[in-house]
Amino acid sequence: MTDPGIIHPLDGIKVLDLSRILAGPWCTQTLADLGAEVWKIEEATAGDDTRGWMPPEIGGESTYFQCCNRSKLSVAVDLRDAAGREQIARLAEEADVLVENFRTGGLDRFGLGYEQLKERNSRLIYCSISGYGRTGPRADEAGYDFAIQAESGLMSITGEPEGAPMKHGVAITDLVTGMNATQAILAALIARGRTGRGQHLDIALFDSAVALLANVASGHLATGRSPGRFGNAHATVVPYQLFDTEDGVLALACGNDQQFRALCGKVLARPELAEDDRYRSNRSRVLNRGTLIPTLAALFRATKTGDWIERLRAAGVPAGQVRSVPEVFAAADTLGRGLVHQVPDRIHGSLRMVASPLRLSDTPVRLPTAPPRLGEHTAEVLARKSGA
Repeated sequence: MTDPGIIHPLDGIKVLDLSRILAGPWCTQTLADLGAEVWKIEEATAGDDTRGWMPPEIGGESTYFQCCNRSKLSVAVDLRDAAGREQIARLAEEADVLVENFRTGGLDRFGLGYEQLKERNSRLIYCSISGYGRTGPRADEAGYDFAIQAESGLMSITGEPEGAPMKHGVAITDLVTGMNATQAILAALIARGRTGRGQHLDIALFDSAVALLANVASGHLATGRSPGRFGNAHATVVPYQLFDTEDGVLALACGNDQQFRALCGKVLARPELAEDDRYRSNRSRVLNRGTLIPTLAALFRATKTGDWIERLRAAGVPAGQVRSVPEVFAAADTLGRGLVHQVPDRIHGSLRMVASPLRLSDTPVRLPTAPPRLGEHTAEVLARKSGA
């Protein structure tokens, strides 16, 4: 599972992955990208729930499962069986990291909770991912991305001002929670190098979602005001939104006063707009967006998107064309960054997969391997770990 002659950041680290769906698997996939050996433990008959989440599919296999399970080893084990539980406990004795997203107390009943496994491996970093954390009034509840987007306030700030609250196009709280879990695990590995001890990590979707409120949260906490929705516009930066053009849609991200002056003078040939007291500073533009935006919108509708993009880039004003997903994966910038890997697969011949976004010059991420079939590596992993 390693590339000969190349050192990866997590070479030699072993990860026992008892998670499923998205947040946990996203975390462990990142660890696998960084070189860890990940043993994905799956229920023996159906496996990870996302194996059944389709369409879309390829040859009857879920593309959802494929998005977050590359470069792992699948081990099918029945946790309801005492022998299966003991197999997992033995793997935990050799693992550096365990990632799980059972409901609170779920693994304790199997003898696989943190306190129980710590007795067998004091160096184990045990990462629990849950909806609402392992403490607090909702610790016993299951958590789902869609509900947590609603409960965290994220939906309330997403969507058109007069429209309904809107979820993100992907399961954003799951994904960010997976990233947070990865960060916590990497920090715990560094700490273990100093203390010699593992520890328990408590990572919650709800916590991650509330933290995602970022500047919106700080604004409310400082002023007590309830933020609204701005659609594709920005609450505190203007102009920073979509504009219709003659033949499409343009995303303009004018982040400071210098860029606004360049927009008005070099791109729109309307330098007087930047000298107008109503628009001279970002604060004044935010307060007067009601008059500025219609003026800009009329100007942008007069010319094609490609022409605007060319002018904006020449003037150093950040902007982009709104692309479809197929357009993204055909784009020169996507191809130029090597963001798609074609990996061998024993059934399909090959699979096209998104590459890891992590770039390290001296210890790169590993080349990905295809997501495993259910139980594909059970005999291999259990034989190695039993000393056979």
